[in-house]
Amino acid sequence: MKETQTIESTNKVTKTTERITGSEAIVRCLIEEGVKVLYGYPGGAIMPVYDELYKYQDKIHHVLTRHEQGATHAAQGYARISNEVGVAMATSGPGATNLITGIADAQIDSTPMVCITGQVPSHLLGSDAFQETDIVGISTPITKWNHQITKASEIPEVIAKAFYIAKSGRPGPVLIDITKDAQFEEFDFSYEKCKGVRSYKAVPNTHASKIEEAAKLINAAKKPLVVWGQGVILGEAEEEFKAVIEKAGLPAAWTILGASAIPTSHPLNVGMVGMHGNYAPNVLTNECDVLIAIGMRFDDRVTGSLNTYAKQAKVIHFEIDPAEVDKNVKTDVAVLGDAKESLSQLLPLLNENTHEDWHQKFKDLYRIEYEKVIKDDLHPTKEGLTMGEVLKEINTYTKGEAAIVTDVGQHQMIACRYAEFNTSKSNITSGGLGTMGFGLPAAIGAKMAAPEREVVSISGDGGYQMTIQELGTIFQQRVAVKVVVLNNDFLGMVRQWQQLFFDKRYASTEMTNPDFVTIAKGYYINAKRVTKREELADAVKEMIESKEPYFLEVCVEKEDNVFPMVPSGASVSDIRLE
Repeated sequence: MKETQTIESTNKVTKTTERITGSEAIVRCLIEEGVKVLYGYPGGAIMPVYDELYKYQDKIHHVLTRHEQGATHAAQGYARISNEVGVAMATSGPGATNLITGIADAQIDSTPMVCITGQVPSHLLGSDAFQETDIVGISTPITKWNHQITKASEIPEVIAKAFYIAKSGRPGPVLIDITKDAQFEEFDFSYEKCKGVRSYKAVPNTHASKIEEAAKLINAAKKPLVVWGQGVILGEAEEEFKAVIEKAGLPAAWTILGASAIPTSHPLNVGMVGMHGNYAPNVLTNECDVLIAIGMRFDDRVTGSLNTYAKQAKVIHFEIDPAEVDKNVKTDVAVLGDAKESLSQLLPLLNENTHEDWHQKFKDLYRIEYEKVIKDDLHPTKEGLTMGEVLKEINTYTKGEAAIVTDVGQHQMIACRYAEFNTSKSNITSGGLGTMGFGLPAAIGAKMAAPEREVVSISGDGGYQMTIQELGTIFQQRVAVKVVVLNNDFLGMVRQWQQLFFDKRYASTEMTNPDFVTIAKGYYINAKRVTKREELADAVKEMIESKEPYFLEVCVEKEDNVFPMVPSGASVSDIRLE
């Protein structure tokens, strides 16, 4: 029987406590933080918590993934589409280490996630006990914060702090490691959400003088260019961003994680920058006179050679993380702070403008790209199916309202280039880490967070097989994800590099694949294979109209390449169209 007591503190604030175990406290803390869905895999060192989850099934839905890495990617997908904290849980040893790839992915892509791992009893720490690993030491370089709990009384404060740190400022993953004896130990439980951490400033102060400097540069610009990233979406600043670019008539290009902040069809949306980005924004990056970076970090896949990147331009950087300012590209004006607040303050200082002649340059270069690349991708005349035409059919039947979750490789670049987005938080992909296997489990999390939305997972035949076991999670949970595999029987992106830079020596990139349709049907998922163009539209239509999970394999050309392409280390203005 639980004991309750009331503690009266010196400032006369009363706090009611209950005598409960550490394992129950963990579950109660998650409930207090509003966690509805938890992804994980049980094992010995976390079993007391799973026993408590059994008692709280009406409050928290636990999803048994088929691999701990799948749990982290599902939690990422959940977080990315909901803007809430994703939660994953595993046991000690290999269970904990299997979380590492997903944690690293979340760190570099600024995804709020809390991972909870079980650990051997505290008296065995450091003894190489069964399934003991120093997961705190292992995860330190790839977490925003981590902590090991050895006493039950630490649980409420540490978990509250974990959720605050994961979600505040620039989001990221947090790992909490909890010894088994702390899970069994009883203590007087009460919970209070964290509202701040000493020495941790989540959002830097925005200085009005810097916003004024930025506005002067933008107002004086003849050839301004905006490059925005995921910071616009994480800061829920989509409306403020749209208002800024519309008032000042600013052409705006996106990084892959920034995609969908404004609709694809918006007249000021000039496409994607980077290695496989659009021709116009890449070339004109080195012609603009003012480059306005908003919520992006100048990743090498965006900048190409730093020696030639936008050297002619004044650079304005709107950024929440001071560590990113001047890290790769030297800025002239750095506006620190939350994007929503910064852009709100910027808007009234901007002059109305259209920059018609400058916009015409983007249109002229787009026409070149269309004739040399886009037309053949979307409307091919050759016999083999292209990845681009598959995306074109998906656009037709989802009307730009679907969330597209991609794996990593050629299909990812094609999806980012050609998917149509009308709604924010619709492009969910692994950006900075480039994690093959991300797509399928992340789509599960995305669909569970937004069941009212169509969620389409797009993978290549290589990355798909890295987490193919998560079909079991889809089957058990009846998650109505639409799974598309673009099968070219190759590790396509590596093969493309081998063709272009290694004299077509296709070393270890050709795939001998199984029967993907039979495997999907083995998990009781409706499945179909398309090999001919005349079959494609009807198959996509059937998939999208299905109310249940659906698997579609499309056999595409083996040696189809993704262009444009900026070779590694080259200038963005040296972008190749073929």
